[in-house]
Amino acid sequence: MTETHQPTIDWDEYWRTADADDHESATPSAHHVREALADLVAETDGLDSFADVGCGPGVVTFDVAERYPDADVVGYDAAEAILDENRERAADDGLDNVRFERAVLPEFDPDRQYDLVLCYGTLAYVTETEQALQNLYDAVAPDGHLVLGYVNEFGAAQFRAQHADLQDSDDPRRDPDEYAERFGLVMAEESTLSFDVVRNALGTWPHSIWEIAAKPEKRWAWGHVPLVYVPKPEATVQ
Repeated sequence: MTETHQPTIDWDEYWRTADADDHESATPSAHHVREALADLVAETDGLDSFADVGCGPGVVTFDVAERYPDADVVGYDAAEAILDENRERAADDGLDNVRFERAVLPEFDPDRQYDLVLCYGTLAYVTETEQALQNLYDAVAPDGHLVLGYVNEFGAAQFRAQHADLQDSDDPRRDPDEYAERFGLVMAEESTLSFDVVRNALGTWPHSIWEIAAKPEKRWAWGHVPLVYVPKPEATVQ
């Protein structure tokens, strides 16, 4: 796949050197997403195909593959290092309905469509958000859904506050420069999104997934990291 933009982070290097804490920090709320997706699928017509774009270590990808063994599940990521790790795990677990392929937003073009496409957390690292949203939505089959997890302006303010706290901290394990490199686009609001931005890019209003999914009992960051779904209308017969 030809890349037309500069990546903000060397994700191959990140995952080659990642430890358990790095895996955890990359997917801090994935358990909420797993249950929300299950509720969404239960409210629709089941699931034949699923794409997880920016899958990282595949927390959600593997969960979907295990829940829906008859579904065709594909995890996409920019880093071959984590894709290789995920492929090895899939083979070890005997999961033959899941595979992993390389893709880089915003140029995502899988040359097929899926019932359900998820992009959770990855848009924080993409500046060409409108193109990314359009390409993700194009990969959704008619009558399917795009599920997005993104940072809004309130989340950007929280990231800036956390960065300021790090600058005042003496904890050598928390480097404010590394934090700024990783979350700089969010803090500068160059990759933040909103309901209006999604609507303008796709021509369809997003819906909070908590309209149909059970909201977690434990407080989560849904105020500044919304989790939304965007339905794809069935094609109109002319």
